[in-house]
Amino acid sequence: MGEELSSVFKALGHPIRREILDILKVSPKTTGELNDYFPDVTRYAIMKHLKILEEGNLVLVRREGRNKRNFLNAVPLQEMHNRWVEKYMESTANSLLNLRMAVHEKGGNDKMEPSKVFRIEQELFIDAPREKVFTALTEQVEDWWEFRIAPKGVKSHLTFDPVPGGQFIEKWGENEGAIWGNVYYVNVPEEIRLHGHLGMQGAVNSAYTYRLLEKEGGTLLQLSHTASGVIQEHWEEEHSKGWKYLLGTLLKNYVETK
Repeated sequence: MGEELSSVFKALGHPIRREILDILKVSPKTTGELNDYFPDVTRYAIMKHLKILEEGNLVLVRREGRNKRNFLNAVPLQEMHNRWVEKYMESTANSLLNLRMAVHEKGGNDKMEPSKVFRIEQELFIDAPREKVFTALTEQVEDWWEFRIAPKGVKSHLTFDPVPGGQFIEKWGENEGAIWGNVYYVNVPEEIRLHGHLGMQGAVNSAYTYRLLEKEGGTLLQLSHTASGVIQEHWEEEHSKGWKYLLGTLLKNYVETK
């Protein structure tokens, strides 16, 4: 953990790298697109800055056809916050992805943007075998997944059946509940893909994937989440923060301390 945090601090130590992260927070960019933001900086220098950010795991590079696109990975920042900030401040309700409140209390009055698309890419290292991580992600999800769609004050129960056609589902009452995801691809313990609205309502297509790679005696967990359709402005930011909290804090702590 110390070495990982050192890489993060190094990556954040230059103003151009911090500005690159601010740009990627808005949307992913190719190296060429990033270079356009810095007319007085050479493409080679931008590539060096991106390399340092990638070594700090703050930037993820994903190939899209013939291009490579850079994505912000905010999970290391969450881990740094947990270690250096959260211990010294009074904990507030960790409602980074309080989708139930956003959907039910705001009543859909926020500005709508038709045909909007967002894509979230995150990854984190978990000090445990990937078989253990896969089981925690799926069959043990009830133990660590904090968020609920059930009405406030109503107790619900989560189950996740990791087979093709299986469901990640929340139930309460006799015949009430909600589906967080439908499984359409499984390759245990390497990958599982789901379709699911994850709290979003209306004409939205949403899918998310967990990939688990063996790395240095542990597991590198990669998340990809894409959504398109009639999407409220705040949904992308809420989901990005929520995934960071769910996977980078709740799941990681659950697996590594169990």
